[in-house]
Amino acid sequence: MQVKPEKTPKITQAMIDAYDEYTHLTLDRRAFMNRLTMLAGSGAAAAVIAPMLAARSAHAAMIAEDDERLTAEDITYPGDGGDMMGYLVRPAGGSDKLPAVIVIHENRGLNPHIRDVARRMALEGFVALAPDFLSPDGGTPDDEDKAREMIGALDAGSTVGNGIATEAFLAGHDASNGNVGAVGFCWGGGLVNQLAVNAEGLDAAVAYYGRQADAADVPKINAPLLLHYAGLDERINAGIEAYRAALESAGKTFTIEVYEGVNHAFNNDTSEARYDKEAADLAWQRTVDFLKANLA
Repeated sequence: MQVKPEKTPKITQAMIDAYDEYTHLTLDRRAFMNRLTMLAGSGAAAAVIAPMLAARSAHAAMIAEDDERLTAEDITYPGDGGDMMGYLVRPAGGSDKLPAVIVIHENRGLNPHIRDVARRMALEGFVALAPDFLSPDGGTPDDEDKAREMIGALDAGSTVGNGIATEAFLAGHDASNGNVGAVGFCWGGGLVNQLAVNAEGLDAAVAYYGRQADAADVPKINAPLLLHYAGLDERINAGIEAYRAALESAGKTFTIEVYEGVNHAFNNDTSEARYDKEAADLAWQRTVDFLKANLA
């Protein structure tokens, strides 16, 4: 008798919202799995769905680590009160100085996915540096739950200070033309907004579904902003209109792009349930064009 393969469980918006609450707000893993079990109808279905919601570190990279078009290295550089670790990537060969971009990780730390994003950015013609903002605590651990816990415990002021130090390091790097932008995702998107407020030397800022800066701080922003949001991301999107009003009132240069029908983390191709290729490709092209226009 032929056994029919089991159907892939359906992933609902409520499941995605529960995962978002688990990774960004108050749920612990046990509470998340209990809720997912209720939503999925069984523990077995929940066990299949959970990895589909999560980002998979073993997912194949878009750009291979040993791509011959790139020069990549793990480096240590001066931070705010201590050394920072990071992943520095640039096009191989050539002597022309290039614009530089800080690639800021999500709340999982500097993982293989963000290293891959840094390589993608370098292939676009930038010197790309992906800092590990968990450097003060020894660096990003393999355990993503532990990394999220460590990110949540970071001192906000010191973290911004390390971002400012990263901008200064890149501005003075031998391969850089002195113009530095930043692109960040999720937690990193929020940090990009904070760097726009606090890093006077920042020349361009791109935030993917990141927490907005306080309206009172908006007048301090000098860099032009490109702000990407996911249409279904109610948690982050709640702050859009206040941010827009503050930016308009202060006469700042900014563009807000909302991608309808997609979820928070739509750019992360290692998350099967939330990645949206069409939105990710469009946002990426807009990002590259924006950075080239402002950092040349």
